[in-house]
Amino acid sequence: MTEHDTPTAPADARARLIEYISNEAVFHGDFTLTSGKKATYYVDLRKVSLDHRVAPLIGQVMLDLIADVPDVVAVGGMTMGADPIASAILHQGAARGLAYDAFVVRKEPKDHGRGKQVEGPELEGKRVIVLEDTSTTGGSPLKAIEALQKVGAEVVAVAVVVDRATGAKEVIEAAGVPYLAAIGLEDLGLA
Repeated sequence: MTEHDTPTAPADARARLIEYISNEAVFHGDFTLTSGKKATYYVDLRKVSLDHRVAPLIGQVMLDLIADVPDVVAVGGMTMGADPIASAILHQGAARGLAYDAFVVRKEPKDHGRGKQVEGPELEGKRVIVLEDTSTTGGSPLKAIEALQKVGAEVVAVAVVVDRATGAKEVIEAAGVPYLAAIGLEDLGLA
């Protein structure tokens, strides 16, 4: 199968994903974000990323988002937000005949066993994409990028399911890494 023959998600996968997120993962009220800023809504993607109806849609939509990034062997990011996204991509990719492995980046290296901060396949010299469920400050992807660079991985993009438009894109791109987002606030009626 060539790069141009890669199957894509059903046309309505993105629309269905947006509907699930809007209906089940957007909460209105007074919230404090990671940045310390206040918000009148909160997007809790774990409400849907761990749901059997929605995880396959996330995998399909994210595969389409990263399809044009060549030679990527693995996807993942900071535990815990990136974990279900990476798993969805791994499984939906396998269903399409694609070979994406997944990895997990711990907040700190383990203090026992092999003392690893990045778990999963060997990534030295490999092209990887850092994932995030929702972006706010860009801090989590930057921390993941730093840990991945320490093990010799080449981070070729950051891909997020929902971009909150709160500066993460600018922070990631300022660090020299392309930023890809599947869904924006306008898609959720929050812009």
